[in-house]
Amino acid sequence: MISWFQNRLRLALFMNDAPRMSWRDLIAGMSLAGLLLPEAVAYAGMANLPPQAGVVAMFAGLVCYGLIGTSRFAIVSATSSSAAVLAAATTAAAGGNPTLQLAFGAGLVLLTGVFFLAAGMARIGSVSDFIAKPVLRGFAFGLAIVIIVKQFAAMAGVAPRHTDMIRYLGELGSLAASWNWASVLVGMVALALLFLCARIPRLPGGLLVILIGIAAGRWLPLAQQGISLVGSLTLDLPAPALPQLSYAGWLRMAELGMAMVLILYAESTSSIRTFAMQHGDRVVPNRDLLALGAANLVSGLCQGMPAGAGYSATSANEASGAVSRLAGGIAALTLLLIVLACLPAIALIPQPVLAAIVIHAVSHTLRPSVFQPYFRLHRDRFVILAAVLAVLLLGVVDGLLAAVAVSLLMLLRRLSESSVTVLGRLDHGHDFVSTILHPAAQPVPGILIVRPDTALFFANAERILTQARHALAASGKQTRTLILSLEASPDLDSSTVEAIGDFHRALRNQQTHLLFARLKNPAREVLLRAAIDGLNEVTLCDLSVDDAVNAALTLQPLTGNDAAR
Repeated sequence: MISWFQNRLRLALFMNDAPRMSWRDLIAGMSLAGLLLPEAVAYAGMANLPPQAGVVAMFAGLVCYGLIGTSRFAIVSATSSSAAVLAAATTAAAGGNPTLQLAFGAGLVLLTGVFFLAAGMARIGSVSDFIAKPVLRGFAFGLAIVIIVKQFAAMAGVAPRHTDMIRYLGELGSLAASWNWASVLVGMVALALLFLCARIPRLPGGLLVILIGIAAGRWLPLAQQGISLVGSLTLDLPAPALPQLSYAGWLRMAELGMAMVLILYAESTSSIRTFAMQHGDRVVPNRDLLALGAANLVSGLCQGMPAGAGYSATSANEASGAVSRLAGGIAALTLLLIVLACLPAIALIPQPVLAAIVIHAVSHTLRPSVFQPYFRLHRDRFVILAAVLAVLLLGVVDGLLAAVAVSLLMLLRRLSESSVTVLGRLDHGHDFVSTILHPAAQPVPGILIVRPDTALFFANAERILTQARHALAASGKQTRTLILSLEASPDLDSSTVEAIGDFHRALRNQQTHLLFARLKNPAREVLLRAAIDGLNEVTLCDLSVDDAVNAALTLQPLTGNDAAR
């Protein structure tokens, strides 16, 4: 397995399109440095981790994705969503023990990297497609509310204990007398500057606000006003090592790691695909999985944060004019110089300034317009609202799991409640269409043609086949052949094959033939292997419905002896 991964990594590195240096990449990389460093420090604080945890994730993401990834715009670093999930998960698991929280955080990030690598090697890059976009958007909207409210509490210098937003807001309001209004003022001024700088193209507003904050921390009496600073920042990283966790602790982190993988990959693939579609670039999801896995594995071994392709950094990279992945490498080099030269200055950043940076970073997801298409189309309104409410009422981690569960339940409900469509011949030709949508379509005498509206699988096979029997009963006693068009079923599981066998025997008892049309090759092969008496290469037709009708017209009527067999 290790040698296989080494070969895959070598292939990714040497068969990657070799980017060429461009002045546009140089400018974009230097501009990114002004955004990534303050965000990394801010997200580390949001995750209740030391600032270097965010810096480690930043370097691990930029280097690993630059070497292995495929998108020329994606910037992999610490993200607000993963920081919120990490904080919620490790705080609950550690029970207030800072040392144990660091160990849980490193274990969670490490397992996240392992799961990403396993997914990449298993080539399941499209697994996030099973999480509906309304769920992701609803979760992001709810998470933005949670992050903004908690960062405002950090600005005010209070720390409500509840995790759900209803009680959290109530406690935050009850602590209004304890708010540090000087700290709130500093944070609001920083936030206003960030929004103002965002209106000026290519102006590194985050870096500018950080520089102003450092100056304020050095020359203004902020401590006298109770405004806390970031404090000392060290990069004396320990040697890469596994965190010391119990077996139960690893199991708990493995459970949460799956949730972290879902949110990180959903966020990353959304950013990657959005800009790939805009510029006509090719996306290789499985290689991106390997890149994210390597980034999180390195970050976890060095006690860093989770890393993903956040939308704000990726969009800033594209807006700055980047043309290749070298922009991320240039950003990493620029950041290394800044960190080595300006490490003591980072300690002077006021905490409310970092809170303002986080609020500004997540503000782009707090747009009510995201709900408009779902209410206009009258589709998925419940799903997106349930995702928002799950995060607000249950907390970040439980809300994420509940939102994913809602998405899967809605998928299963739609698949299991599928119906069948009766087909008829249109204008005496070769086309067979729905008799309800096309009243001119006429049934073939003695033959009933039905088509399931979705793929057959274990949860809906018996329901759909029962509906087909009801349609057969409604067609009259003169119908002696039923054609089942399975064009929507690429393959059949064992439960579905068993249901088809029972269905076929029931039809034989009624002296009715069963034929198939539009069978995909995997489905046809599994039915042939099942060796159901009476189903053969003639009845299991992989051609059109018209061909199946012609075959049905040549069949001899079933007798009582045939039914008995």
